[in-house]
This record gives sequence, C-alpha cells and structure tokens, in this order.
Amino acid sequence: MQVANDNKYEHLNAYDRIIVTGCAGFIGWKVSELLLDLGKEVIGVDNINDAYDVRLKVWRLNQLLPKDKFKFYKLDVSNKDQIFGFFHQIQANENDAIINLAARAGVRQSLENPWIYYETNVLGTLNLLECCKNHKINKFVLASTSSLYGNHNEVPFSEDDDTNRPLSQYAVSKKAAEALCFSYHYLYGIDITIFRYFTVYGPAGRPDMSIFRFIKWILEDQPLIIYGDGRQSRDFTYVDDIARGTILGLKNIGCEIINLGSDCPNSLMEIIKMIEESTNKRAAIKYEPFHKADVEKTWAKIKKAQSMLGWKPEQNISAGLKDSISWALKNRTLIKAITVVENKV
Repeated sequence: MQVANDNKYEHLNAYDRIIVTGCAGFIGWKVSELLLDLGKEVIGVDNINDAYDVRLKVWRLNQLLPKDKFKFYKLDVSNKDQIFGFFHQIQANENDAIINLAARAGVRQSLENPWIYYETNVLGTLNLLECCKNHKINKFVLASTSSLYGNHNEVPFSEDDDTNRPLSQYAVSKKAAEALCFSYHYLYGIDITIFRYFTVYGPAGRPDMSIFRFIKWILEDQPLIIYGDGRQSRDFTYVDDIARGTILGLKNIGCEIINLGSDCPNSLMEIIKMIEESTNKRAAIKYEPFHKADVEKTWAKIKKAQSMLGWKPEQNISAGLKDSISWALKNRTLIKAITVVENKV
C-alpha cells in the first residue's frame, strides 16, 4: 500500500500501540498493514473463525506476521475471561488505542445463526469497552455498517438518517454496538469513532461478497448467481480507502458516527460488465429471487468524513476491479480452493 501525505497521520503520535481486533479479516488486515507501514506497533487479535474459508484469513495473517512491529494473539473478543486476561497480560494503558474490526458480517448468515452475531458484535464490543474503562484507554474505533439504513431512507444516506428499522439481525447487532459506544462515551468520556462502512471490496476480499464471487466464477467459467435482477446498486468502496479512513478515525473527535463510502454507486450488472471487459470473458448469469433482508441500494453521503477527518476516496471502481482481478490471477490456486458462501450481494 502506498503511504502518502504522512502528516495526515500525526495524530498517531499520541499512541504507543494500536490494538486491532479482527486483524485477519479483510479490513483489519489492511488497517494493520497501513499502521505498520506508518511505523506503528500493532497488536493483532483474531480468533480465525470459520465464518468463511479460513485459508483466506491465514493468507492475510501471513502477510502481517513477518513484520517487526506486529504481534498476534489468537483470542475471541466475546470471551470475557480471555479478553480481560489479554489486556492485563499486555499491560494495556492510556497510551494504547483500540480499533474493533472483530465482527460477524453478512446479512443472510445472521438470519440462520443470530446468536453468534450477538456474541461477537454486541458482547464482544461490550467486553472491549469494559477494557477501555478498566485500563484507561481513551480511544475506541468501531466498525459498523451501511446495512443500518435499510430500504426506507432516501439516497445518498446521511449519518442523521433513521436507523431504527434494520432489516436483518446483522444490522440490529451493529445498531446495539453503536448504542453501547455512545453510553461508554457519555458515562466514561471514552473518545469514540463509529464508521458505517459501505460495501468494501479489493484484493483478498471476503468470499461471501459479490465482487469476489463474480471474479472467481468468471475466471473459473462458472455461472454467476444474482439475487434479483442485477439492477440493485451498491456504493462499492476500495479497501485501501477504507483503511485510510479508519486510521484517520483515531483522531480525538468526541463520539461521532461517520460514513465511509465511495459516493459513486454501481449496479451489479455494471460491475459484471466491467469484470467481463477486464478479463475478456463473458459471464453466464443465473438469477435467483431477491432476498427480503437485502437492501435495494446503498449510497454514502461522505461530507462528514471529508470535513471531520480530511478523508475522501481515491480509488475508482474500474482501477479497483483491475487490482482485484490481478490479485486473483496471481493467487489462482488459493482462489480455486476457496469455498464461496452465498451470503449477500
């Protein structure tokens, strides 16, 4: 990852170490990588669960393990005894900060097993906030989701829009985590940044997400499965842009909810056409019924991220897709072995 305008990250000097939970996840890996590139010490936490093919998580983790300032702990944030013991073991203190990217993500899986979503996304967040309180850690960043906006708000979505009608247990669990964060800010003065991420994609992305699946299926001459007619749109946002924004969220800002998106949505059919052009292959498409828990469209209003953090997306969708395809071609053996979970668009 290219690191430009390092003065943007002067706020990182306030911290000796950054604790990144979910460091083997898609966003957690990139956030950890950028922090390490900026010279920060990163303590990575992940339980390497089987929410999707663990071989991809292991691949990401293996990119981080050789780095001098990276330490890894295999832990489950929902396990109170494990997490409390870990924070005591590393002697966590006011010079640390936490970026909580440990989460169960995905809409449809949350309908099948809602309990595990509450364990990780709600109880895990509660455990980490308690550790902040107990160890005087004053900065906490939470990964939330654009799924909170549902289908009833007009696009582009603003942080002030109504989020009281979530369509899935996944969205509900993130809403609960956001509420926990506000209470810990109010009661204990913890400085908190909550990011609502919009459909993150890029190299080594999640195999339950549409762009990963589409690239894999096209390269392997398999039919693409689309739920609905393909006209549903997403504000696809490149993972490097998300990582930059997340790290800028370590600034002291009080307690704020901030959208991170590309501000440039594309339909699934537009994405497929661009992948076809980049691979010089034609996709066969199999249409399945649209799932009622999926949202029809997402589109982020990002003025708040621009004004509060000085952040804006830098990678356009065409270039981002080419990078994703290039990674898939370089890692064809891994891609071919990975089991795709048909989870959400």
